Amino acid sequence: MSGAQAVTDQVKPKDVVDELVEFTRKDMEAVNEMLLARVGSRVEMVPEIASYLIDAGGKRLRPMLTIAAAQLFTPQNSHHINYAAAVEFMHTATLLHDDVVDESSKRRGKLAARMVWGNAASVLVGDFLLGQAFMMMVETRDVDALGVLSQAAAIIAEGEVFQLSKANDLSTQVDEYFAVIKAKTAALFEAATEVGAMAGGATEAQRKALKSFGAELGIAFQIVDDVLDYGGASGTIGKNVGDDLREGKMTLPILHALQNASESDRDFIKTNLGDPEASAETVSKVVEILQSTNALADALARAQQHAEHAKAHLKEFAHLPGGRILIDVADYCVERAY
Repeated sequence: MSGAQAVTDQVKPKDVVDELVEFTRKDMEAVNEMLLARVGSRVEMVPEIASYLIDAGGKRLRPMLTIAAAQLFTPQNSHHINYAAAVEFMHTATLLHDDVVDESSKRRGKLAARMVWGNAASVLVGDFLLGQAFMMMVETRDVDALGVLSQAAAIIAEGEVFQLSKANDLSTQVDEYFAVIKAKTAALFEAATEVGAMAGGATEAQRKALKSFGAELGIAFQIVDDVLDYGGASGTIGKNVGDDLREGKMTLPILHALQNASESDRDFIKTNLGDPEASAETVSKVVEILQSTNALADALARAQQHAEHAKAHLKEFAHLPGGRILIDVADYCVERAY
């Protein structure tokens, strides 16, 4: 039985998320109160746009990871609440900015904010949320944690620019793909778990373990997201499938296919990559190519490797309820593709 199959048999994604939600419930209530308080503004459009995205149904996985990491230890104050709220605002800001850069029309099944209020307003409200995030960090007076989250913000922006520069670039290498996802996705997961550990009073070694867990988890999470954009393990065509193709993103499934497909199939991918008007039939054909070259399965196997690395960093905490839940979250990140 493969590692991915074992995950499928042993982990029920909804149960894992429910356990994480329950484990972090009390502190996440405080986080949510802080988020609602901080979206207030005299400018009516600011809370409208911020609340539109915040209320759109995201799992709030990143702030829950911050809370769960802190609860592995014994927080002596409420700093982890500030950090979790800051992490969520940073994530929300990147979604607003990303949708503008990618010219996306949908986000979490709803019209993207840019489609309702325009690009300029979306970018500026994203900037507002980043400002609020930094204010919440500063209020803790913990310069080390501020440094961790500030560095993450810079790395995320750099990763987005790098991804933009590689759009439709058929010379993109696999190591460049990983450089992009380590920056644009894994950096925030890494910072989220590291500052949670810091707020909980972790030792230097424990802080490093949680940081490494977050980094590996973030890589696995993004690879799976990229597979899901082509229908997941089964390649099932559904809503929003193929957005990465239309946006010209050089993701791992596409890179695998370009390396292993026939010349005619490679030409088909190259012709349609970056075509915003690519039809459902075109996307379906690309998915068939990804399936025939094992591109989706290979990408998921790579995601599983990173999930295993993530879990290995938490061996010290496996006997704790929170440690077990975080280990299960690593499996969940891959399982959602099946």
